Parts: sequence; structure tokens; C-alpha cells
Amino acid sequence: MEKWQDVLSSTITDVETLSKFVNIDKKRVKKVTREYPLGINPYYLSLIKKHGGPIWKQCIPDSIEIIDKAGRSDPLMEEKYTPMKGLVHRYRDRVLLVVSNMCAGYCRFCTRKRKIGLKDKIIKKEEFKKVLRYIKRRKYIRDVIISGGDPLLIHDDMIEHYLKELKKIKHVQIIRIDSRTPCVLPQRITPRLCNIFKSYQPIYFNTHFNHYYEITRQSRRACNMLADAGVVMGNQTVLMHGVNDDVNTLKRLFEELLKIRVRPYYLYLPDAVRGTYHFRVSIKRARRIMRGLIGHTSGLAIPHLIVDLKHGGGKTPILPKYIIKQKGKRYVFKNFEGKKYFYADVE
Repeated sequence: MEKWQDVLSSTITDVETLSKFVNIDKKRVKKVTREYPLGINPYYLSLIKKHGGPIWKQCIPDSIEIIDKAGRSDPLMEEKYTPMKGLVHRYRDRVLLVVSNMCAGYCRFCTRKRKIGLKDKIIKKEEFKKVLRYIKRRKYIRDVIISGGDPLLIHDDMIEHYLKELKKIKHVQIIRIDSRTPCVLPQRITPRLCNIFKSYQPIYFNTHFNHYYEITRQSRRACNMLADAGVVMGNQTVLMHGVNDDVNTLKRLFEELLKIRVRPYYLYLPDAVRGTYHFRVSIKRARRIMRGLIGHTSGLAIPHLIVDLKHGGGKTPILPKYIIKQKGKRYVFKNFEGKKYFYADVE
């Protein structure tokens, strides 16, 4: 058994065991886990600095989860855009390949909360063959995102098989991997796995850090190993109330990510998933935060602020309002310092 598998095998999934490590109201937490299961591996649990802190909120069940009935189980309507098992096809030129429903831990804000705790499953060989046929017949598909669950919780040989078969399809130009393991289970990033990625370049990799507390010696090593293997690294952060919804926290997170060769890519508003309302942040506040970042740190450290619209509306950017007035070809802008500037447009 590899080290990462050993860590994963010690994942805490019951309230009694959890109570030995952190101070919780067992009765309340048990009530939550009947609906939304618990899963925290020892590594990520060790990152908790205080009760109710940013790491705590992301992984410890909260009774407010079962009070919230405002959201939907599948607000993005992924099931509607699932032509076959293991595949989501929402955008014409790209598909999401869901190879597993396994995770290195259950995030309390998960967009696929409806699938948490289901029996561990990996896409079967015959199912994968059907997915390949689907992609091969649609030559306009140029981008395949390998996701889950977490796609890196399966065996190296299977990961290589997926990459090898996808690389055979000439019209597939981009292969992306979405995995939170560099953050929540950095032991998973091994020399063998990196050598596999190195053999199937280019590989684009989006990981998922939400707070600078998650950037540790181990996660730095994992990200640097991937970058050394030629993997292009990006990060998708969820903007969450009580976790990271302030300028200073995000500025530090994004600047620290750049140091380990991970480019901040998306900053998401939380999806309207049932059981996650307490994480929601208003658009007004999100735009104010972006205004506090733009012009106050390197442009490389500025992600796109994104809302993934309900009913399958798709990812849509939200920008701070910098044009405050327009008359004909004359525009009035407010810059990052709040000062007004005029701009004359071309014909």
C-alpha cells in the first residue's frame, strides 16, 4: 500500500471517532451525517487551527446543512446534460468525464453533495468505451475534463489508460484534470504519477485551494512536482462566507499559489446546492472583493469571478463596474483607486 492509500484508509467517517480529535456536539453532527455523510482524512484534519475556522467549516458537518431547503440537489442540471453514464456534455466543444465518485474527503460545500456517500464506483471499461465512441463521433469536441469525485483516487494504471486512449483522438486538443488531491491529500502526487503526466503532454490541471492554511510543506511539494513534470497548474477557489470572503485572505492565498506555480483561474460563487446556503456570498460583496484585488496585486494573482448559473445556464463572468458613464464615444471610468478618468473611444 502506498503512503497516500494508507492516509486515505484512515479517513474518519463516523462521529464517535471524530469526537476523539475535535470538540463537537455529537448529537447534532450525527443528525447531519444521516443526510450528508462525514469524510475527513487525517492529513486534512490536521490542518484545523481552531473551532469554526476556515478548515473546520469546509469539512466538519454543521447542523445548518439540514435546515437549508432553499437550494436544489442538482442546480446546474448536470443530469440533464448527461447523455450516458460517466459523461456530462453541457458546452458544445468540451465534455466532463466523470471517472469516479470517490473523494479524499467530503467538502461540506460540494456542488455534487447529492452524490456524497454513495457506494464507491469507478467507471467500467465498457462504459469508458462508450464514452470514447461518443467523443470520436463528435469531431467538434476538443477539450476533455477528467473529473469525479476525484479522478486521482483511482490506480495509476487506470489513469494512464484514460490518458492514452484520449490522446489517440486527433480532434481532442486539450485534456484537463480536476483534482483536489494536491490540497487535501498531497501524498497522492507521486513520482510515478508525475511521470505518467509527463508522457502525455500537454496536461492542464485545476486544483482547489480555498484558504492559505491549506498551503503546507506537503502541498507545496505536490504542486512543484506536478509543475516540474510539465503540468500546467491552475486553481479554482470557491468564495465562501466565513472561510475566505475577505480581500486580505484571498490576496494572500492567490499570491502564495503563484509561488508554487499554480495560477489562480476561477473564483466561484457557491452553487445553489441544498445544504450549502450558509456558504453563500452576495454578488455585491463578491464584486467589492474583486475591486479590492484588482490593481492591488499582480494581474497574475487575479482569477475570473464566476457564477455557474442555475438550470444549466453555464459559467458566466462577473466583473466590477468600472464604466460609470457613457455619452457617445466618451466614457468615464473609475479606476482601482476610485478616481475618475475619461476615455475617448474610436470610430
